[in-house]
Amino acid sequence: MAHGTVDEREVTPVEHWTIATVAQQSPDFRRVLWTGKHSQLVIMTIPVGGEIGEEVHEDIDQILTFVSGTGKAIVSGQERNVAQGDLVVVPAGRTHNFVNTGENPLILYTVYGPPEHAEGAVHRTKEEADAAEEAGKDEPPTE
Repeated sequence: MAHGTVDEREVTPVEHWTIATVAQQSPDFRRVLWTGKHSQLVIMTIPVGGEIGEEVHEDIDQILTFVSGTGKAIVSGQERNVAQGDLVVVPAGRTHNFVNTGENPLILYTVYGPPEHAEGAVHRTKEEADAAEEAGKDEPPTE
């Protein structure tokens, strides 16, 4: 789902998605929908029994909104159950993980500020996402 190059976006007045529908239609673990100078929109599908994996973004705030499924948010050692309609804020520097505890995929969209992943990145599985990160192939754009 490409939305054009940076030059094309400069003349596109509105980026628009029916985000819950787009997120639910994506089978991919992680798909970058839009990357701006200061933020990035990403959709994720965490399979049954799966998780994002414990991580820390030292200089990046993250806001996650859950579209469907049930799971557990673990931020700085505190746990909360999450489900459709919930939103979790992860301030920069906080250890976090999100685990699917339900019987269906845990589907969400997240906004990073500033961007965290390569523009247009699509990772079908967590293993593919981890491999891209380890290989240095999932770096956010630089100016």
